[in-house]
Amino acid sequence: MEQHHEAHHFKSRNFLHSLTIATRGVRHLLVTHRNMRVIFILGIIAFFLGLLFRLGALEMVSLCITITVVFMAEIFNTAIEMLMDIISLEHHTKIKLVKDIAAAVVIIACLNAVAVAFILFIRRVI
Repeated sequence: MEQHHEAHHFKSRNFLHSLTIATRGVRHLLVTHRNMRVIFILGIIAFFLGLLFRLGALEMVSLCITITVVFMAEIFNTAIEMLMDIISLEHHTKIKLVKDIAAAVVIIACLNAVAVAFILFIRRVI
């Protein structure tokens, strides 16, 4: 019974409460995780470069989706790493593998972002 009560404690009461919780999570990540700050800053730079180079509407949509995917990949990676650390701080081969796989998602998202940036910006730079 107590577990049910405890789970209910973390349930959001309404949309505004959910938004507050999510904002607190993003703020925590930006303050405590360097990679998140780097990704956030690079995303902002890419967005403003898109405006500066006057990308079309569909190009800006692709750029925004790409930036969001990288940001989400890093959020999931961080959440998985934190969860694995809760499970055990000792070295476990499978926990290391889970963390490596989560990090691989970020690398794949970043490689995709580089490809998208190349496609969107190369003809405007050369």
